Amino acid sequence: MLRTNLGLRIPKGMRDLLPEEIAVQEELEEKVLALFRQWSYQKVLTPTLEYSACVQPDVDQDDLLYKFFDREGHILTLRPELTIPIARLVGTRMRGGEFPLRLCYGADVYRNTNVRHREFRQLGVELVGSDQELADAEVIALAVEAIAGLGLENYQFNLGHMGIFSGLMLEAGVDEGIQAKLEEVLARKDMVGVESCVRQSGLPGRVQELLLRLPHFHGGEEILDEVLGWSERPAIRAAVESLRRIYQYLNDFGVQENVSLDLGILRGFSYYTGVIFEGYVPGIGFPVVEGGRYDALYADFGIPQPATGFAIHLGNLLEQFPLPNVEGADVLVYGSDAKQVIRRSQALRALGKRVEMSLGVLGNDEAGKIARQKNIAQVLCVDGESL
Repeated sequence: MLRTNLGLRIPKGMRDLLPEEIAVQEELEEKVLALFRQWSYQKVLTPTLEYSACVQPDVDQDDLLYKFFDREGHILTLRPELTIPIARLVGTRMRGGEFPLRLCYGADVYRNTNVRHREFRQLGVELVGSDQELADAEVIALAVEAIAGLGLENYQFNLGHMGIFSGLMLEAGVDEGIQAKLEEVLARKDMVGVESCVRQSGLPGRVQELLLRLPHFHGGEEILDEVLGWSERPAIRAAVESLRRIYQYLNDFGVQENVSLDLGILRGFSYYTGVIFEGYVPGIGFPVVEGGRYDALYADFGIPQPATGFAIHLGNLLEQFPLPNVEGADVLVYGSDAKQVIRRSQALRALGKRVEMSLGVLGNDEAGKIARQKNIAQVLCVDGESL
């Protein structure tokens, strides 16, 4: 039966990958995962489907999720990221592990958003069990090295802290509704929305002025001294000094020149509690790396542990790299006797060769033409060989 027009398409935001696109993705993924292994991170994998009860409490927008019902009537969700599923994994099967745990992953995630891609490959790490600022610096430095290791140039990382924004909200006595709206527009870098929300908030003029400055407040370590003059509140001062120490550690790692302080960044998942960061590359108008500290999440899974990590949106980087010619087989085996073709092909495969065998009778000229078209290095005719 012929498919309808809808049956010939793919859902919005999904995509097919051709052999040359897969070749690029796999090469990039292997480079990044090899680097993660060098830093002592071990790979784990969680299911594509999770119970919605696992993921939903920490997702700010409920319609971000793809949801289904199983046969028992439970609501299932396609994972929108890996941090929460890995927290579930650590809280169950890895509960008795030796902390700190260094875990990494490479997997597809799914977000029902209005952006171009709704299914994309993520590579990332989770460092679980350390509240030290050195742990934050480690994952940030690792993220920078991962992007540099892919050969990307003119990349930029921005570093902020949730405690500065939340401290301002606490000091001003902002109610949860206004704070949630401000977080949303700041996270989306919607400058028109930020100004509208701030002007309609009824907050004191000084607080409004500071909130309007936040999205544009970035630079080097010198900006932290100015922030200290904003407030005497301990939470804000602690966040500033934490940022300062992490930023200095990044200098020790040799990556500080690629990192700027940016007090206007916020993350779109509610579990972030401390330092947060984003990575950008030219030609892409949204972060290709996102990460930060989330010290409260693991308590929800019965094992209170501090944690920090990041994810690289690898799928969004594919277009930054030229597509290679797909490498063909090592040998094309052909002949008029199918039995001989099969046996010789199997023998060559046993030797580790990549073999394409003809499925019909080919002439020498036709075999040569096929080999050129498919980038096959060698042709082998088995006619006349003894069995």
